[in-house]
Amino acid sequence: MVDDTPGALTRLRDLVRADPGRFTNSFFTRLFALDPTARELFPASLGHVRHGFYRVIDLVLEVTPTSSGHAELIDLLAQLGRDHRKYGVTGHHYDLARTALVAEFASLLGPAWTRPVATAVDQTVALITGVMSQAADRDTGPAVTRARVTEKFQIGREHAVIRLLAERPLTYLPGQFVEVQIPQWPREWRMLSPSIPANPAGEVEFHVRAIEGGTVSKSIVVETHVDDEWAIAQHHGTMRVEPTTPTTMVAGGTGIAPLRSILLDMCTQVTNPPVHLYYGARHPGELYELPNLQRMASMNPWLQITAVTEKRDDPWWLPSIAPPTELGFPHMIGTLADAVIHDARSVPDHWEDRDVLVAGSPQMIEVTRRKLLIVGARASRIQHDEV
Repeated sequence: MVDDTPGALTRLRDLVRADPGRFTNSFFTRLFALDPTARELFPASLGHVRHGFYRVIDLVLEVTPTSSGHAELIDLLAQLGRDHRKYGVTGHHYDLARTALVAEFASLLGPAWTRPVATAVDQTVALITGVMSQAADRDTGPAVTRARVTEKFQIGREHAVIRLLAERPLTYLPGQFVEVQIPQWPREWRMLSPSIPANPAGEVEFHVRAIEGGTVSKSIVVETHVDDEWAIAQHHGTMRVEPTTPTTMVAGGTGIAPLRSILLDMCTQVTNPPVHLYYGARHPGELYELPNLQRMASMNPWLQITAVTEKRDDPWWLPSIAPPTELGFPHMIGTLADAVIHDARSVPDHWEDRDVLVAGSPQMIEVTRRKLLIVGARASRIQHDEV
């Protein structure tokens, strides 16, 4: 790591933070001016790309002048390099990015752009592009795996279950999420969590909710057809169940998918810790996985399931399934966080030796995590994907 002129790097970080939109727009304008064909690597809308780029640059400028966090930064940049293989990024593009980024930093600093500062900044930018490029070169596996849609199940107006068959076995772990591209939105990549473990047959299943304002998720739910070809790239995530640790799972809506994958994998093991799954949605009819979970729980005594809904009854337009109580599950009315906390109140030191896995919308995850911390759950024992 460079240690020259740390004040200039901190000043750069402050300037970038002052107007992230202007910084990212200017950088990509410079990049595409150097090579207009580079624009073809990115989706029509650069919103997600610009936001991700800003977050990386902000982290680099924050960590580089300090004495800690360098190993974690290198790991992150290496992962980004592997991720960018799906775009078709080459060494040539990394060279272009280095040139454009150094020029943008020089423009931001103006008169403060001295020779020592230029050297330090160039070394910092070279770290970014060098680590990413080398990590990409060392990854010899396929950048993208093609998968064909074999089945689609529509669940109400907003949900769908999509099953696909990949051209080769996938390598994600239960509970992880993968990068997915659909033919309706080329070059737009989204994260989806498989609901079944990776398997030799290459079968994969996703549960998708059409998010308000979410063009890709809505397209998946409404426009996906059998024989559509999807692209699947890198897998991410660290959610897992420790073999001997009692675990509470909290699944909101399609957040059941990664937890279902973990549970299915656990069903193949000889011994498992006690698991209590709270499966929630707004209406009872949206708990579409309950029949499958009933079969799973009936054969695995270590698994306990509680259904949670904000409303007691279904609206007229939602096809009803068997009520949770008819399937043998307790049915609580309220939020997932309140249901989990309510059950734990009568058990002394309930959270002392218990892990918690939370999956669902960012809002649900944040509320649940905050309430769990208030009642004594340890932050280090609450697992969830990035929100």
